[in-house]
Amino acid sequence: MQNIEKYQINKLLILLKNFIFAHINIQYMATYKKRGYKVKTKVEKEKEVSAEEIESTTAEVFNTLDEKASKTEEWVAKNQKFIFIGIGAIAVVLLGYLIYTKIFAAPKEVEAANEVYQANSYFNEALNVDLSQNLVAGIATRDSLFNLALNGGEGKYGYLKIISEYGGTNAANLANYSAGIAYLNLNKYEDAIKHLQEFSSDDVIIGAKAKGAIGDAFVQLGQLDDALDYYEKAFKHSTNEATTPIYLLKAGITALNMETPQPAKALEYFKRIEDEYASFKTTADGKLLDVYIGKAEALSK
Repeated sequence: MQNIEKYQINKLLILLKNFIFAHINIQYMATYKKRGYKVKTKVEKEKEVSAEEIESTTAEVFNTLDEKASKTEEWVAKNQKFIFIGIGAIAVVLLGYLIYTKIFAAPKEVEAANEVYQANSYFNEALNVDLSQNLVAGIATRDSLFNLALNGGEGKYGYLKIISEYGGTNAANLANYSAGIAYLNLNKYEDAIKHLQEFSSDDVIIGAKAKGAIGDAFVQLGQLDDALDYYEKAFKHSTNEATTPIYLLKAGITALNMETPQPAKALEYFKRIEDEYASFKTTADGKLLDVYIGKAEALSK
């Protein structure tokens, strides 16, 4: 009798269980239909990541971060003495830089700018000497002024002294450029190259002119390979109407005059002037462009 009652109770429990699960399924499907969901296919179900998998992955990530954080804390604790020394060293360097900039560098810049004023006056006067009136006297006057610019006069420093006394200042950097140009005009080509190579500038005009002047000096020394190299650096330094066609032309002419001429390269440079800088052909140098193109084409055959 007890077995029968036990059997009936179990059967009742099974029916109740089935009823509950059936009710849950009905509610679940109703929710899907209400929200406009579709029953997922087997492939879609396989692509789903279960909540347990997400929780497991998240836990692993946080555990890894915790482990790394703990290791970092241990490393910091172990090496804190060296860390503080490093931070202190950086602070000292920054403080030293600020002190140098404010207390030493800035006043030095002002002093150098004041000192170079007279040298710049001589230099500009030399550039403005009119050689067409009296060539011999004009050259003598010009050379005299360039020498004063280099060596100083009227109790003021020249460029050479500015360079040695105020190294690292903007005035000394510009003095290297002016000294190079002065030496180039005085036919002292090695000195010109030395100072112009010491000069540096990102300025589109003066930067290109400095490299082009080095090319001019190498031409005078008969070192055409070096001259061509610097003319190419000059027109690659910047693209502008003022300097680019000039150094393209000089590079092309130099390429034609080398011991082993490079007419293809020369023609490339001349054609670039013709295509990109048509107005240059109206200048004194530009008027000969067609002649150089014809020469390059003849040598290319």
